[in-house]
Amino acid sequence: MAYDKENYINSLNLNANTDFPYLVLNVENDNSYPLNLGFRVMHWHEDLQFIYCTSGMVRVKTLEDEKIISAGEGIFINKNVVHLVEKAGACKYKSFLFPDYFVSFYMGSPAARLTQKITENRAVSVIVLYDKNQWSNKALEILKELILLERDKNGLYCYEVLLRLSALWLIMLQNVHMSDELPDNTISTRMMKFLQYIELHYSEEITLEDLAKSANVSKSECLRCFKATLQTTPYKYLMDYRLSRAERLLKETDLPISRISAMTGFNQQSYFGKCFKEKMKCSPSKYRTKYKI
Repeated sequence: MAYDKENYINSLNLNANTDFPYLVLNVENDNSYPLNLGFRVMHWHEDLQFIYCTSGMVRVKTLEDEKIISAGEGIFINKNVVHLVEKAGACKYKSFLFPDYFVSFYMGSPAARLTQKITENRAVSVIVLYDKNQWSNKALEILKELILLERDKNGLYCYEVLLRLSALWLIMLQNVHMSDELPDNTISTRMMKFLQYIELHYSEEITLEDLAKSANVSKSECLRCFKATLQTTPYKYLMDYRLSRAERLLKETDLPISRISAMTGFNQQSYFGKCFKEKMKCSPSKYRTKYKI
């Protein structure tokens, strides 16, 4: 589903400026290597994304839906879809991101036009690859081959990856039902405004009334939208967002913890420490020592 992309965090591909913008993320519970901007927050990207769950369960939320996959299953997330990937209990998974031109071959090609039938179709946002589905099994086998390629890279690594991505995409083209029917996007439009407001103002004091006004709705409607789409409250989402920003700053900067606390919307460092410890099971200083990049 396409969105006004300016309203959301654009999680840029860490390899975007290289000659091979293919990114594989290794995720275990609350840690990702490498760490990308969209980890554990609502975001979008221009890349196509496949996820393969190696253990536990993974939850993928969009503004309209929620899917959970288990070990041995996978999921496809279309480009420009606002989403959140998180653990549903302890889990490990691999995430593969790449631009759609990898499977379009060249500009204006017949393959490019076929690819756009999925990438430009608002009704195709997230597709689950279940291990009991015949065509999904073929896709899952390719994802497992991509995992093996990461363990033993050779001089033909890039070519090996491209061949498998093309085969994977062919399976998608052969089996994905591309309906032109568009879902009701009233809640989506409101959520877009709520999340944009949080992204722009998370370092400030935000009340439920402020958030509701950003979409010109009542406070009760704001609560309903968050519950319906993200199964959480605006306050809980805001706190998680602030803590994710703080977590990133702890890992990537040498800023004092008091400064990080203020930058992420916590007026008191002691309260920041309390909230951070509740979520991460350790203090900000210990987290920085353990995970600093």
